[in-house]
Amino acid sequence: MIQKKKVDVDVIRDVLEAMLAARPDSTFIKSLAHQYEERGGLSKKQLEGLYQKAQKVPSIPDGKLATLEAVILKKPTRYKSAPPPPKPLYSKDEQVGKMIDAILAKYPQHKRVLFFQVKYHNNEPLTPPEITELEKFHRMLK
Repeated sequence: MIQKKKVDVDVIRDVLEAMLAARPDSTFIKSLAHQYEERGGLSKKQLEGLYQKAQKVPSIPDGKLATLEAVILKKPTRYKSAPPPPKPLYSKDEQVGKMIDAILAKYPQHKRVLFFQVKYHNNEPLTPPEITELEKFHRMLK
C-alpha cells in the first residue's frame, strides 16, 4: 500500500497566484510572491497589503480571503517602543559644588580649588583623585 504525501493547503500561495493571474503587471504582487518563495513567509504588514489588494479582485473566492484574514489576525502585532529620553552626559554632583563654594568663601584665591570650580561649571567630571583632594581641602577648612 502506497501512502500519498499529505499536501497542505497553502492559502497565501493560492491568493498570490490568483493575484498574479489577475494583475500580472503589479510589481507589488510580484515582489510579495518572490519574497514568499525565498523566505517562506510574509510579514503581517505585507499580508495586510496583499489582503487589501485581493479584496478588489472578484475572481478570488471569499473563503480564501477569510482564511488570509484569519492568518493576519493570528500573527502578532509588533510595536516599536519609544526610545528612552536622552540623559545628560554629566550630572553635577551638588556635594562637590558645596565643597568648592565653602572653600572659596574662606580662601577666594585658592588656585587648585578655582581650577576645580572651572571644571565643575564647564560640566567636566572631576576625577576620583581630584575629588579626594577637594575633600582633603574641605576637611582642613574645619
